[in-house]
Amino acid sequence: MTPAERERRTAELVALARAARGFMPDDEGQALMEAARRAGEAFEGPGSPGQPLFVEIGAWCGKSTVYLGAAAERTGAVLFSVDHHHGSEENQAGWVHHDPDLVDPADGRIDTMPHWRRTVASAGLEANVVGVVGDSATVAAAWRAPLAFCFIDGGHGEGPAWADYRGWSPHVAVGGWLAIHDVFPDPEEGGRPPYDLWCDALASGRFTEDGERGSLRVLRRTGPG
Repeated sequence: MTPAERERRTAELVALARAARGFMPDDEGQALMEAARRAGEAFEGPGSPGQPLFVEIGAWCGKSTVYLGAAAERTGAVLFSVDHHHGSEENQAGWVHHDPDLVDPADGRIDTMPHWRRTVASAGLEANVVGVVGDSATVAAAWRAPLAFCFIDGGHGEGPAWADYRGWSPHVAVGGWLAIHDVFPDPEEGGRPPYDLWCDALASGRFTEDGERGSLRVLRRTGPG
């Protein structure tokens, strides 16, 4: 693929990500994509040589998956997208982000998996994106490979957010990147757990700031755990 063809492909994927269901503003999505691309271009070691591994925690219907998948395709990385696909607390009935169109009539629960699969397939990203359906903490406990890039955007309640962070941040290799979404220093703008995770990462001495856009915070792992 020529440089011009790569740029056209990236632009196509960005357009598809914008059109996908989800809550991420496009400027934050593109910043996420660029951070993952930096990781893919700079990182060598996890998996087979020349094939960095990315993980996203929380996929919803695939918007962030396409932004990250664009970076994975561009750099030859593999993205593992981890989600139980039944929605977070704020997506359930009676909450502000509930979408009744996503409820499976067979059991009355949200099921975003078919929508996620359709989004990824429509984007032509199945060679670089692998869906992992299950509880994040359970998958993290069994995970063994070091990560070039990890994006945390799962449940924003106290328990789920800390479980995602404690389960996955240790898997980020030294030199790799960690991104956290919905970080709001002002509690009037959003919930506290993602902000608290970001503060903990900085206070740990393992991570340093490496950029931000809106509520997206990007860190790079510079110290051992």
